[in-house]
Amino acid sequence: MGEINLNNASKKTMGREKIEIAKIKIKTRLQVAFSKRRSGLFRKASELSLLCGAKIAILVQSPAGKIFTFGNPSVDSVLNHFQTGRVNFSAGFGANNNFSSRRRYDEAMRKLDRENMIKNRMKEKVEEGNTFWWDKSIEGLELHELEEYLEALEELESNVLNKMDNYTSWVNSNSDDFHVRYIGS
Repeated sequence: MGEINLNNASKKTMGREKIEIAKIKIKTRLQVAFSKRRSGLFRKASELSLLCGAKIAILVQSPAGKIFTFGNPSVDSVLNHFQTGRVNFSAGFGANNNFSSRRRYDEAMRKLDRENMIKNRMKEKVEEGNTFWWDKSIEGLELHELEEYLEALEELESNVLNKMDNYTSWVNSNSDDFHVRYIGS
C-alpha cells in the first residue's frame, strides 16, 4: 500500500473565499451580489419563521431603486401589527381584502416582467442571426420531414406543458406559506 503525500496535493479550486465587506463598484457585479444576497436573506427569514414561528417582514430597496418584500404570514399583516398594536395575522388572505388584491396584482406584474424578459432574450437571439429550428421555413420539406417536424413540435409542446405544470404546482405549494413580492416602480 502506498502512502499519500499531502504536501504535494494541489488545490483544484479556490473554494469559498472571504470577501472584503465594502460597496461593490462594478454595476453588474453589484446587481448579481444584490440578487444572490436578497434571495439568501429571504430564505433565511423563511427558515427562521418556520423553525421559531416568528412573524417576519422584510423590505429591501435594490441599487436600482426597486423595492422587494418578504413576509410571513404577510408583510401587510406584520406591518399592521406594529402600526396599530393589534394582532391580525390573517390580513392579506381574505377575498375582499385590498392586501389580497394587491398581492395578486404584484404576482401578475412579476409574471409579466418575466415573460417580457424571456421575449426580449429570444428577440435578441433572432436579431443576432441565431434562429430557432421552429422559426425556419417548412417550405419545400418532404412528407417524412414534415412528419418529423410535427413530432418535434409535439414533443416541444409536451415539454413546455410539463415545465409549466411543475412550476405551477411548485408555486401553488409554496404560495400559501410565504409571501415574497416585488413592488414595481
